[in-house]
Amino acid sequence: MKKFGLLVAGVASVLAVVVLAGCVPADANGSEVQEINLSSQQEGIWVTGQGKVTVVPDIANLRLGIEAEGDSVTVARDQAAEAMDSVMTALTENGVADNDIKTQYFTIHRITQWDREKEQEVVTGYRVINMVTAKIRDIDNIGTIIDAVVDAGGDLTRVEGIDFTVDDPSAYYDEAREEAMAEARDKAEQLAELAGVTLGSATYISEGSQIPVVTRGGYAMDVEEEMEVETPVSPGEMEISLTVQVIYAIGK
Repeated sequence: MKKFGLLVAGVASVLAVVVLAGCVPADANGSEVQEINLSSQQEGIWVTGQGKVTVVPDIANLRLGIEAEGDSVTVARDQAAEAMDSVMTALTENGVADNDIKTQYFTIHRITQWDREKEQEVVTGYRVINMVTAKIRDIDNIGTIIDAVVDAGGDLTRVEGIDFTVDDPSAYYDEAREEAMAEARDKAEQLAELAGVTLGSATYISEGSQIPVVTRGGYAMDVEEEMEVETPVSPGEMEISLTVQVIYAIGK
């Protein structure tokens, strides 16, 4: 019975092959024609488009803080805490909200030097660094705020730099998206014309990464003397861009 069952299965397999072979189409001369089925993702006209919008920033992120040194951790920490408290007060008194001030990092390091007689490193003091990021919404008041912070923190003040950006870029992304789709359509129409085909409807659309190009102020300083002139700071312009990939069908 087992041999008979194997024989039947073998015959069925042969018949299946014959049936499938009979399904292969042939041309007018009776020759077999090999058919290749392409998925919709492999057909059509593929194009990309990019949209860019130039805007004036309305937000400034100011990176600043305090760096203090002392013979002991306690001395360095107390100096940093007192100076930082003055800096925070200067920020809030100049219109920066408490929830727009965020600690960036806080560190305490030992200061060491090599002792040639002992042939080893010895601790000579301690350094405390406390840096924050302050979001300034009154962008015209940046110079005044920087000067107030510098006066408050004195020689312990450190200003690492400024980033300018847009608080709500959604409307600008809408504009950039329209521009990107229009550019993709123009490319597809030109390709269709050059190829002598008709452009069909879009069958696939993908949006790439949104890229807000943040402008950075080249402002970094250690304060050693009192400033007599207000610090000039200009936000300039920034660029918001995005890309789209579109696949258009080829019309009949």
